[in-house]
Amino acid sequence: MNEQLQLLPGYLSAHLGLTLAAILVGVLVSVPLGVLVAGSKRLEPFVLGTASVIQTVPSLALLAFMVPALAALGMQSIGYLPALIGLCLYSVLPILRNTLVGLASIEPALLEAAQSVGMTPGEQLFRVELPLALPMIIAGIRTATVWTVGTATLSTPVGAPSLGNYIFSGLQTRNYAAVLVGCVAAALLALALDGLIRVVELGLRLRRRALWIGALCVFAALAAWPLARLAGAFAGGGARPVRIGAKNFTEQYILSRIMSGRIHERTGQPTELIESLGSTVVFDALRNGQIDVYVDYTGTLWANILERKDRPPNRAEVLEGTRSGLRERFGVELLAALGFENAYALAMNGQQAEELNVRKISDLIPYAPKLRLGSDYEFLSRPEWKALEARYGLRFQEQRSMDPALMYQALRSGGVDLISAFSTDGRIVPYHLRVLEDDRGAIPPYDAVILVNAVFAREQPAVLDALRSLAQSIDGERMRALNAEVDQSRHSPAEAAAGFLKGAGHR
Repeated sequence: MNEQLQLLPGYLSAHLGLTLAAILVGVLVSVPLGVLVAGSKRLEPFVLGTASVIQTVPSLALLAFMVPALAALGMQSIGYLPALIGLCLYSVLPILRNTLVGLASIEPALLEAAQSVGMTPGEQLFRVELPLALPMIIAGIRTATVWTVGTATLSTPVGAPSLGNYIFSGLQTRNYAAVLVGCVAAALLALALDGLIRVVELGLRLRRRALWIGALCVFAALAAWPLARLAGAFAGGGARPVRIGAKNFTEQYILSRIMSGRIHERTGQPTELIESLGSTVVFDALRNGQIDVYVDYTGTLWANILERKDRPPNRAEVLEGTRSGLRERFGVELLAALGFENAYALAMNGQQAEELNVRKISDLIPYAPKLRLGSDYEFLSRPEWKALEARYGLRFQEQRSMDPALMYQALRSGGVDLISAFSTDGRIVPYHLRVLEDDRGAIPPYDAVILVNAVFAREQPAVLDALRSLAQSIDGERMRALNAEVDQSRHSPAEAAAGFLKGAGHR
C-alpha cells in the first residue's frame, strides 16, 4: 500500500489537471452555445442531437478513436491531447442541456418586465436571464464534473497518466490495493469538486461573496498544482527522459521496468514509463516518436503490423523478416530479441484435458461444439484466430471475450472450458493448466523483441548499447517465474524487475 500511495501525487495531479481543463473548456463552449441555440429553435434539435450522439459513444472507444484521428492530422496522438479532447466532448451535453432548460424556464413576465424598463438584449441576457438560469447551469456543471472525473480514468490506454493507471495495472497484476487506491481517490476527487461547485452556487444564490470567492480560490489552487508540476518538469533541465512504452499485461510492466533499470545503470539517463497502451496504439506511438522504445512480439508484428499471411518454417526467418519489414515499411528498428517466446496458445484445465485425452489442438475438434472458449479482447479479431479456425475448423459452443486478468480465473472456476493463454503466463503451472500443442502450425513464433524509434536509435547510441545488453538474457522459464512473482506472489512489477537486474549483474 505504501508503494501505491507514493505514486498518488503524480497520478492525482495529472487526473485533476485533465478534469479541470476539460470542464473549463466544456463550460466555455456549452454555455455560449446554449445561449445561441436558445434563441434559435431550428438549431436546438441539431445541436442537442449531436451532443447526445457523442454521449452515446462508449467513452473508451471515443478516447481510442482520437488516437488515429489526431495521427492522421499530423498532431500528437498519444498522451494528454487525445484524452483532453475526448473528455471535453463528454462534458458538453449536461452543461448544454441544463443551460437550455434554465433559459427556457424563465417566466415570460420577467422578460417582459426587463424589456419594459428599456434593457438592451445584452443587458437582459446578463442581468436577468443568466442569473435566473444559473442554478440549473451549475447543476449541469456538477453533473459534467462527476462524469469527467470518472471518465478520465480511461485516459490511461491512450497514454495520459491518471488515476486509471492504478486501476488498469492493478487489474492486470491482481494488485487490488492499487485498484482500491485508484477507485477511492477518483471517488473522493469527484465528491470534492462537486462540493466546491455547490459552494460556489450557494455563495452566488445567497449573495455571500466570501463563499463563492473562497471556493474559486480553492479551484485556482487546485489548478495550480498540476500546472506547477508541469512547469517543474519543463524547467528541470537535464537530459530528456527515455520514454518507454508498455502494453497492458503483467509481462509488459516487468519488461518496461527492466529496460528502465538497465538504461539507468548504464547511462544514468532518466526514463519515463508510458503504460497500459493497446497493441496498435503503442506501435503507432513508436513510429511517431511519442515513445522511444518498447517490447513487442514477432508473431504480433508479422501478422498484424506487417499483415503477412504466410508463415516461415522457423523462428529465425520470422525474426529476420520482421526486422527487415519494420525497417523498410515503418522506419522502426528491431534492436534485439530478449531470448524467450510468449506465444498465443489454447489452454485447458489439466484434469478436463486428461479426461478428454486432449493434448493437441487437433484433439479438440470433436469436442469443440460442446466447449466454451474465453479470450482476451483482441484475440478473436486477430489473424491468429482466423488462422486457427481455418487450419482446424474449430467451432465452439460459445466464444466470450473478457479482460486478460479474468480469463484464468474464469477457467479455474469453470466459467469457460479453455482460454487463449499466453505461453509465459505465470499462472499456467499453479493453476494446473495444459497448453495444447499447435500441431498444424497455425500460430507464428512470438519472440519478444525490443523495438526502437529510428530517430532515437541514431541519436542515442549509448542507450542502444545498454538495451542490447538485454539480448538473449531472459529465457521462457525465467519470464514465467518473473510473471509468477507478480501474479502469484504479489510482488510489484518494480520488485520483480529489480530482482532480475540484481541477479543478472553487469553483462
